[in-house]
Amino acid sequence: MRKKNSFLGYFKFVFVICLAVVVLMIATGRRVWLGPPVIAMFTALALYFTSHPFLRRFAFTIWVFAFVSVSIAYHGSFIKWGNYELKNSITPLIQIIMFGMGTTLSLQDFSQVFKRPWAIFVGFAAQFFIMPLTGWALANSLILGKASGFTPESFTPEIAAGIVLIGCCPSGVASNVMTYLSGGDVAVSVTVTSCTTLAAPFMTPVLMKILGGKLVEVYLLKMMFEIINMIIVPIIAGLLANRILYSGHKVFHRGWVLSFITATGILSTVLAMRFVPTAIFTFSKGQPYEASFPRGGIIFGMALLSVVALSQLVIRVWLKGPERWMDGVLPIVSMLGICCIIAVITARSIHDISGEELRGVLPYLFAATMIHNAVGYLLGYWMARAGRLNERVCRAVAFEVGMQNGGMASGLAMNVIKSSATALAPAIFGPWQNVSGSILATWWHRKPVSVSSHGRT
Repeated sequence: MRKKNSFLGYFKFVFVICLAVVVLMIATGRRVWLGPPVIAMFTALALYFTSHPFLRRFAFTIWVFAFVSVSIAYHGSFIKWGNYELKNSITPLIQIIMFGMGTTLSLQDFSQVFKRPWAIFVGFAAQFFIMPLTGWALANSLILGKASGFTPESFTPEIAAGIVLIGCCPSGVASNVMTYLSGGDVAVSVTVTSCTTLAAPFMTPVLMKILGGKLVEVYLLKMMFEIINMIIVPIIAGLLANRILYSGHKVFHRGWVLSFITATGILSTVLAMRFVPTAIFTFSKGQPYEASFPRGGIIFGMALLSVVALSQLVIRVWLKGPERWMDGVLPIVSMLGICCIIAVITARSIHDISGEELRGVLPYLFAATMIHNAVGYLLGYWMARAGRLNERVCRAVAFEVGMQNGGMASGLAMNVIKSSATALAPAIFGPWQNVSGSILATWWHRKPVSVSSHGRT
């Protein structure tokens, strides 16, 4: 590992060279060919960050910049491959990420609801109170700003709706990591993430309808079904996979059992694709109460279960590999999936919105994102303090409120609202929250919680 890190450390020199080339090309007006050196610059910086013990927590954000650079320079490659629209890959990518989240959970994680109900309630209430209202306030302020010339005319209601949407979504998995790094209460963080995610099929559509219904058309049932298909079903499949991976039962160490699960999963997937209709059922009472529940989540969940069982068979039974091999695979898969989602959204935005308009609204979206995120941390922490919770729980609640499930928001924007403009705010919020979260976690890590810290747990 040390030799690998030593080798990656040399990429800082590659970054410096690429940066010099970029500066020289900009100075000489040769901006047409900026794409390749900018891509190489961010890639080299990401590889160097990966080798650094402190900077590696920021590597994911740099990888996002690298993917975005590719999507800007060659955006046509992220629109369509043959007859396949790449925007259709967003839902499967999110399902893979949510399946991975499910594999890290067990039913025992939900026991905190009964052991520490007040802490969970405060985190849950803060999440669905602070972020939606803050998003609504920011979006409407920017829309009203057009009348006074503060906000450009290109800042459309669809773009503003993305700010509200990211606020109406539950907390993301990254909040659990940041809570751990900060010395916060990880058990509370994991439970609040799980509870807000499971409540999302109801809370997110209702909040979005109330707060964002004047900005874009919001179909309650369609959004609800999409969240269940995209988020809940893969998480349930992940919970089942967790039993295969981490339960410790000897039955899951036997080759014939894993072979049976693999074969059953593959057969069920094939039969479902062949005989189950595209829409499992349709609810039709006229708009906005008309929606179909797709089969995709169930089929994808069964397929992923069979992949996990087969991988467990090969790695643990045949090759006698490490017990927790998934812990090494999961972060890479999740990071790659999020980077691809953001790259596709960026390319679609460039395709659907003119370059001049996009450049005009991006500074306002960045500012709104930073304010939204900061307000979530600040009010989340102090709401927990007002609830007389101890310091470790307050830190957990701050991250739970400030860090959102950007993947869910992106998927809803593209698949339900059908707007790449609405997906812009979630695409920006995701990378930024990792930067701000890492900074806050590092600062708190240097201020350990004393044993005598008072407050309820």
